[in-house]
Amino acid sequence: MQTIPDVRPVHQSLQKAFAEKRALSCAWFAMGSAPLVEIGMTAAPDLIVIDRQHGLWERTALEAVIGQMRYQVPVIVRVGENSAQAIAEALDAGAASALVPLVESADEARRAVSFGRYPPFGQRSAGGVRPLIAGIAAMKNDGERISIGVMIETVAGAEQVEAIAAVEGLGYLFIGTGDLSLSRGDVMPDVIEQDCARILKAARANNLACGIYTGSTQDALAARAMGFDFVVAASDIEVARAGFQQAVTALRA
Repeated sequence: MQTIPDVRPVHQSLQKAFAEKRALSCAWFAMGSAPLVEIGMTAAPDLIVIDRQHGLWERTALEAVIGQMRYQVPVIVRVGENSAQAIAEALDAGAASALVPLVESADEARRAVSFGRYPPFGQRSAGGVRPLIAGIAAMKNDGERISIGVMIETVAGAEQVEAIAAVEGLGYLFIGTGDLSLSRGDVMPDVIEQDCARILKAARANNLACGIYTGSTQDALAARAMGFDFVVAASDIEVARAGFQQAVTALRA
């Protein structure tokens, strides 16, 4: 009996992208528009983030955009919270990674990793339309390609980052610079820079990739020079705002 080869297209893996050991550019999407992601993809970013914590993404739109993009680039979903439901929704949609916000301890990081892995390594529930399309074995194999990342974006998280980074099974760290600045309060910029350096050092000590939110090209280039593995090249909100501003300002001038 002839065996039929598995000719399914391969989902892009964040683990594979990190293994290439090169600086990666990230496009960040919050506005909930699949066509806008398609337009953004013409710039060929190395990976994309779909923001469900603060963005406008509904579940059906999330499924649509990941189904369209996951064979082109690794798709990270920043989930709304560190819960089994939030993480499962992102991974069941086919994301390469769930990025968990506001992690402040090793226990919280372990919980995130557990929610993202099938038993016996974690407690992710088996199911979902997309994971089961090709059967249970394929679902398990796809689950092995998942990366769970955690956001360090508070004073508490920065002060516990060495313990967080040592959590088994964690895929990467990501610095939320906006919330970290809010958490620190009115401090000199060098204090935030010291936090970022400490987080990057903890990631390196545990052989983890480390990303950072950057709000401008200048900041992105500076972060690359510091050694961060991936930076935000552009966000849909800022691109739209800046584009409209530039056009209107040019006409007024």
